[in-house]
Amino acid sequence: MTTGSDTFGVPLKKASDIDVLKPLKNLITSRYQTADQESYVSAINDLARLRNSAVCRTLDNHESSLETLYRYYDQIVALESKIPPSEIQIPFKWKDAFDKGSIFGGRISLTVASLSYEKVCVLYNIAALQTQVAAAQNPTSDDALKLSAKLFQSAAGIFNHLKGIVHSAVQQEPTPDLQPETLTALSSLCVAQAQEVIAVKAINDRMKDLVVAKLCSQCEDLFGEALKHLQRETLKGLWDRDWIPHVAGRQAGYHALAEYHQSRVCNSKKIVGEEIARLKHAVELFKTAQTRAGDPSLFEENVGRAQRALDEAVKDNNFIYHEAVPDFKSLASIDKAVVAKATPVPEKFSANFTDLFETLVPVSVQQALAAYDTRKQEIVSMEIGKLRESTQLLNSILASLNLPAAIEDVGGEKVPQSLREKSASVAQAGGVQALDKMIKELPELLTRNRELLEECERQLTEEKESDNQLRAQFKERWTRTPSDKLTGTFQTNAQKYRNVIDTAVSADTTIREKYDKHKEGMDLLSAGPENLATSLPSAGASDNGSNPAIQRLKQLMEDVETLKAERDAIECELKSANADMKDEFLNALSQDGTINEVAISTESLGRLFGPLQKQVKESLDRQEGLVKNIQEAHADFCKAATGVGGEREAMLMKLAAAYDTFNELRSNLTEGTKFYNDLTQLLVNFQGKINDFCFARRTEKEELMRDLTQGLANMKVGTTPSTPAHHQDAAAKSPPPRPPPPTVPNPYQGAPQPAAPQPGAPPAQQPGAPPVQAPQAPQAPQMYGAPQPGGLPYPVNPTGMPAPQGYVYQSYPVYTPMPQGYYPYFQPQQQHPPAQPGYPPYPQQPYPSYPYPPQPHPPQQ
Repeated sequence: MTTGSDTFGVPLKKASDIDVLKPLKNLITSRYQTADQESYVSAINDLARLRNSAVCRTLDNHESSLETLYRYYDQIVALESKIPPSEIQIPFKWKDAFDKGSIFGGRISLTVASLSYEKVCVLYNIAALQTQVAAAQNPTSDDALKLSAKLFQSAAGIFNHLKGIVHSAVQQEPTPDLQPETLTALSSLCVAQAQEVIAVKAINDRMKDLVVAKLCSQCEDLFGEALKHLQRETLKGLWDRDWIPHVAGRQAGYHALAEYHQSRVCNSKKIVGEEIARLKHAVELFKTAQTRAGDPSLFEENVGRAQRALDEAVKDNNFIYHEAVPDFKSLASIDKAVVAKATPVPEKFSANFTDLFETLVPVSVQQALAAYDTRKQEIVSMEIGKLRESTQLLNSILASLNLPAAIEDVGGEKVPQSLREKSASVAQAGGVQALDKMIKELPELLTRNRELLEECERQLTEEKESDNQLRAQFKERWTRTPSDKLTGTFQTNAQKYRNVIDTAVSADTTIREKYDKHKEGMDLLSAGPENLATSLPSAGASDNGSNPAIQRLKQLMEDVETLKAERDAIECELKSANADMKDEFLNALSQDGTINEVAISTESLGRLFGPLQKQVKESLDRQEGLVKNIQEAHADFCKAATGVGGEREAMLMKLAAAYDTFNELRSNLTEGTKFYNDLTQLLVNFQGKINDFCFARRTEKEELMRDLTQGLANMKVGTTPSTPAHHQDAAAKSPPPRPPPPTVPNPYQGAPQPAAPQPGAPPAQQPGAPPVQAPQAPQAPQMYGAPQPGGLPYPVNPTGMPAPQGYVYQSYPVYTPMPQGYYPYFQPQQQHPPAQPGYPPYPQQPYPSYPYPPQPHPPQQ
């Protein structure tokens, strides 16, 4: 630039190449099972290619590279709003931007299985690349200077924004480049460089000297603030060795420029004494800037210009004006023009952004839909339970009265027509053999689910024991997060699944008891109507055919069948009732910014289920009157009966109860089989998430053990102390002993050795291999473990068990903090030269201890 100084570009973070295709595909396709999954697969492929271009290849210092980062970051933000970041269980690994590594070990890195961590690192790279593009601009081009100032201010805003979101996104100790102190220093440096660009443009445009003086005075303040942050003891070891010297030199240099241009203002006003005082101070400051930066070319052109102006002003004053030159300390300070500021992070960086997952709904809408489904299932379960419980009560009353068989068995010899129809229905449904087959399948399904759950619990236990063992071995050097803090959600969900299985076992027991109690009657019904006559005891003839109560009971039995048919229709309507709430929740979100799910769901469910709930209540009320009339008519029927067949009537009652039990068990077993199959899918998804968690923890463990092993191997063995003089004298008088065989120190002493593989054990998954994830189950209401309505032994909504929430995989970087007072770039034995006359030490705090001149840079350990 015109000033002769160069701007600084912040280094970028490096990311590891990982597989994002399979985890995202499994998650999205399982969460949105009814959507067009082919379009999602294509979008996931596009996202993987975009990530590869944005973070896995070297980016040029050009705006096109920025556009690539912009599009990837905007896509992450859009995807994060639609899928909880913690559920994307991909171990994103990023290296520290300032750690160059060494021959003794790898670079500092951090792995976190959360999309929020990926977003933070990409946002950091956007700011870093903005500084590099800004620094690469041509200082003589007006448009280039405008772009440079814009990018520096944007980078400052991003660094400042990152300070408030890093810890919430990472949820652990971040790498040094993402520490709040580091981000504060980078933000202040970017603001200072933006102000510098604006000042350079003002100089190039030959703006008024008063304006330029104010801009340069603000530059001096901003560079002083940046220097204060850069010189923090905890940060000195991060920067390149020329950063601090050049920032210090530019602080002094822009103070000098402010004094020089203010002297031009004095020259225009013919205030020669003040002009000379400011020029003298400016020349001293320019030389101080060159000295502190260790760069004689810094502000070289400005030094000559100021010196010539000073010589001319002194000559004019000696021959013409004869003004006294005031002390510089008595002069008024120069006003400041605050132009450069950190700009806020925009909602979208890319002007041409296209959301690859536009059809996915936001997380808030998903949560509202899941809550709506929960409320709907509660209503459906409650109303269906009322209907089934009332129907079971009605069937038990009719069975106890031997209806309708009693009014059909008036001859005492033939099989009643209703019983023939019941027998035909049972035989057509497969008879007792079908029930027996379904009952025998339940233990197999139960065993499969138990084995899946036990395998999940075993993996969590093994991971915890391994972590505890290594923590006890390495103690404070084992810095990663304990397993107990990461597996709380997994343990909670495992206990929920255990309670679900216990509830299902209780339902299985109830079904088995009913089956055994009515098996004999169901066997008779399964034999078919033709074989029932030989199984029924005979009874004496009766004249019940002339009993008027028979006609009344027949009419009441028809009313019972009509009531049951109506209830079947109501149950089907309850199960099929549905409303598309997606658009309604999206409209509420777009209008108000939030979703009042309770109010919206209550109103919608009232419209949807209000009429059906009214029909259920009317059906229950009708049954009360119907049962009363049946009991009265049956009493009249019994009074008019002239013959009684005790054994036959008991058998008819037994067969009627067996028929009702057969239908009830068949419905329960169908629901139970579906319940176990759905639970199996949930447990498979649960196991997949635990597999991903254990794989990520195993990868972190291997990296941490490798770093610890390398650290032990690189430990320097102390030099052998010299032999005292009196020992040397004694050794000279005695014959030399035979030298011992050479020994090689074992640098791995105490380091953990990898365990030998067990015979027959499966090969361990490689650290670089992508984690295998099972399909994710869709979120659904929590219905398990709650008391079920009558007639519903299994949970009505088997998919209602919530899939386990995603974990936030935490790991800590393995690096040693710089010791207090250690400054790897310079040797501290030489002191800073004394301050120039009239110029206070630069800066006041903590610059007086700044070492000079720069020494060779020793390698970092």
